[in-house]
Amino acid sequence: MKRRGIVDFAFMLPCLLAFALVILVPFGLGIYYALTDWNGVRAEINFVGFRNFQSMFTEPQFVYSFLITLMYTAINVVFVNVVGFALALMVTSGLKLRNFYRAGFFVPNLIGGLVLGYIWQFIFNNVFVDISQTLGIAALSSSLLSNKDTVIWAMSFVNTWQYAGYIMMIYVAAIQSIPSSLIEAASVDGAGYFRRVRSILIPMAANAFTITIFLTLTTSFKQYDLNFALTNGGPAMRFMGRAIKSSQLLAMDIFSTANSRNLLAEAQAKAVVFFIVLVVFSLIQVTVNKRREVEA
Repeated sequence: MKRRGIVDFAFMLPCLLAFALVILVPFGLGIYYALTDWNGVRAEINFVGFRNFQSMFTEPQFVYSFLITLMYTAINVVFVNVVGFALALMVTSGLKLRNFYRAGFFVPNLIGGLVLGYIWQFIFNNVFVDISQTLGIAALSSSLLSNKDTVIWAMSFVNTWQYAGYIMMIYVAAIQSIPSSLIEAASVDGAGYFRRVRSILIPMAANAFTITIFLTLTTSFKQYDLNFALTNGGPAMRFMGRAIKSSQLLAMDIFSTANSRNLLAEAQAKAVVFFIVLVVFSLIQVTVNKRREVEA
C-alpha cells in the first residue's frame, strides 16, 4: 500500500507542480503585492500594510463599480435563467424543428465577447436609433448605451442574448433525464402544463438550477470583454462628488487601475477583495441551492 501511494503521488506530482506554479504561487504573490506600494516599474518595494485596502473604499469609481456589478449580476442571474429555462421548455416540447432551434439558440454563445460587443454597439447606436426615428418611438430616439440609467439594462440584454442558449442546454439535459412516466402520470391525473412544470420539472431539475445559477453568477461578476467592447465603461456621470464611468464593472475597474493609472498594488488589492467577494457569494448560492435540492 505504501508503494502504491508513492506511485500515485509520482503521477500526481506534475499536476500538483503546475497547479502550484500557475495558481498558488501567483495568488500568494498577489496578496503580498497588495500590501506594498508596488507599481511594476520601481525596483524598490515598500510595505504599506492595509493602506491600499482602506483607500479603495473611499474611491468613488471603485465603490460605484462594486455596486453596479452587484446589480448587473442580479439582473443577469434572473434574466439568463428565466430565458434559458423557457427556451429549454420550448425545445423539449413537441415543437417541429426543435433541434434546429436548439442549435440556433446556442450559436450566440460561440461568438466572442469582443466581437459581440462591437456588433451590438452598432445595433444600439445606429440600427435601433434609425428605426425609432422612422417609427417615431421617442424612447429609442437616443442610444440606450448613452444613458446612465439604461446602459446596464442594455448590457444585461446583450449578455442574456449571448448566454441564455448555453444555459438552455443544461436545462435541456436535466429535463430529458426526468422519467417520462412521471409526466404521463401527472397528465393522466389531470395536471395542466404549468402545474407539471411547477410541481415536477422544476423540483426534479433542482441540481441543474444549482449549476446554472452558479455559472451565471460567476460569469456576470467577472464580465470584462463585453463591458469593454460595448461601452468601455461609459457614459460618464457624477458619484460622491466626482466624475466616474457609469457602466465600468469591477473587472474593468481593476484592469483600468493597473494599466491606465499604473497603480498595480492598488489594483492587486482590489483583485483580492474581488476574489473574496466572489467566493463568498458563490458559496452562499451553492449552499442555499443544495439545501433546496435536498428539500425537493
